[in-house]
Amino acid sequence: MNPVIKRVTERIIERSAATRTEYLARMTAAHNDGPARHTMSCSNIAHAIASSSEIEKDTLKGHAAANIGIVTAYNDMLSAHQPFERFPDLIRTAATSQGATAQVAGGVPAMCDGVTQGQDGMDLSLFSRDVIAMSTAVALSHNMFDAALCLGVCDKIVPGLLIGALAFGHLPVAFVPAGPMVSGLSNKEKAVVREEYAAGRVGRSELLASESAAYHAPGTCTFYGTANSNQMLMEFMGLQLPGGSFVNPGTELRDQLTAEAVRAILRITDLGDEYTPLAHVVSEKTVVNGIVGLLATGGSTNHTLHLVAMARAAGVIIDWDDFAELSAAVPLLARVYPNGQADVNHFHAAGGLGYTIAQLLDGGLLHQDVKTILGDGLDRFCVEPHVNGGFGWKPAQTESLDTDILRPVTDPFDSEGGLRVVDGDIGRAVVKVSAVSKEHYTITAPARVFGTQAEFTKAFNDGELEQDLVAVLPWQGPCANGMPELHKLTPYLGVLQNRGFKVALLTDGRMSGASGKVLAAIQVTPEAADGGAIGKIRDGDMITICSTSGALSVADADAVLQRELPAMDISGNHAGMGRELFATFRKNVSGAETGGSIFARD
Repeated sequence: MNPVIKRVTERIIERSAATRTEYLARMTAAHNDGPARHTMSCSNIAHAIASSSEIEKDTLKGHAAANIGIVTAYNDMLSAHQPFERFPDLIRTAATSQGATAQVAGGVPAMCDGVTQGQDGMDLSLFSRDVIAMSTAVALSHNMFDAALCLGVCDKIVPGLLIGALAFGHLPVAFVPAGPMVSGLSNKEKAVVREEYAAGRVGRSELLASESAAYHAPGTCTFYGTANSNQMLMEFMGLQLPGGSFVNPGTELRDQLTAEAVRAILRITDLGDEYTPLAHVVSEKTVVNGIVGLLATGGSTNHTLHLVAMARAAGVIIDWDDFAELSAAVPLLARVYPNGQADVNHFHAAGGLGYTIAQLLDGGLLHQDVKTILGDGLDRFCVEPHVNGGFGWKPAQTESLDTDILRPVTDPFDSEGGLRVVDGDIGRAVVKVSAVSKEHYTITAPARVFGTQAEFTKAFNDGELEQDLVAVLPWQGPCANGMPELHKLTPYLGVLQNRGFKVALLTDGRMSGASGKVLAAIQVTPEAADGGAIGKIRDGDMITICSTSGALSVADADAVLQRELPAMDISGNHAGMGRELFATFRKNVSGAETGGSIFARD
């Protein structure tokens, strides 16, 4: 085992001793109580099975067959979740063939950051994760189930499902993905059109045509953002069938994987001899494996929030120093857009997650001794599914089929994972450098402070930003407005950088998995609305962001820190598009480093 991986894991185990012990004790008590349908009143049971077929009613009245609760994020507006419409029937059919039953326990909301990007609804995005967690708990609270299958893909949905499911960690739980859409317009071409639009050289019709050619069919978006990082995590954490993350919707293999998920979860209920509850799968070592996978593949910075929140739900306490220390030891094995030109379909074809896990295990960078939904040992995930002559597994590729996309651990793209923490007078922030050229790793430039993305865009269009600058957007944290992503800035900052200016972004908001070639210090904590120094920065203050030394500072810091926070009126961010309903969330949300969660307020 790599000594850094070993040291960080031991530190997490020690730090989490009390919370992990308490969590496991709660899950043991829940397991000892067993599914309540065995002791429910006749009226309770009758309500729960009233809509079932007669065969299902007979099965559910007994005690010998398992009942699977399905928690689904289906809706038909989101391309990533539209394929889930068929999944409950597939799951019920597979369960029936095994003498079991399955019921849709409940649905959870699934919003799309691609739809709400730059819109008022984006202020609900991060908070939707905790709503999904609570919705998952409501779904499973009927206590009719021996196991659960979670159907979700995108940014906040998978983290929310897992947080909610961990409250029912005495149950076996597996995640069932829908897969990415087939490749459309390349990410490189799409990015060029976006920058051309920002520069005013093409119009809206050309931009819409480009976007529609990129996002064009059922399935997940094909760039390596948070949604596809979620899928990677579920495999690395042993919660999703191996090789299934990036199998396209509507294929025979996709349907067979869904049926196999049913068979896998039925094998590990407490009605048999291989009982493996979710609480035992998600451990300190599992969480470290997830972080390693994120770093080795250049995944989404959103998981410096989500993984923290998911781990806490299992009693495991991690922080950004853990990410940074692991990042220095974990090599970058994949180049997938925005860290390269390939999409996840190309990554999957080059060798995919089975190859990547095998390489990291060989390099001593992953914990092999973990529990998974397939049994003990992460090496069970060094395989690929196939349907030649019936569904089965074959060993993962031993060599990458495209070393421009995926490389062995002995010849990585970079010796580090590219996720760093910067710290100083302004606070702490996350920087993702895996897509940033080394000449842009460091900047010292005057601040230009903006209250909104629209203010920045107007200044750009008015020609006011033709200079070196650090664009500062405070008052974008979870307490202020729910911590929206700020992707509308990306093409404009890219244009300025292409023109030869030194530019960077500094914000207490998010940028997520689509963070690109411009240096960005994001998720600054403490945030402005919590008294953070980022709210005291003024135009012209000289800002230094150095991802090499880890510095985040402002010149003449003593004078800057003595300033009063401005009397900012952010009430306009608190009403409309349902935002008025989330006042309690804004008042009780934790800081970015503790997950931006209402369940973890210090």
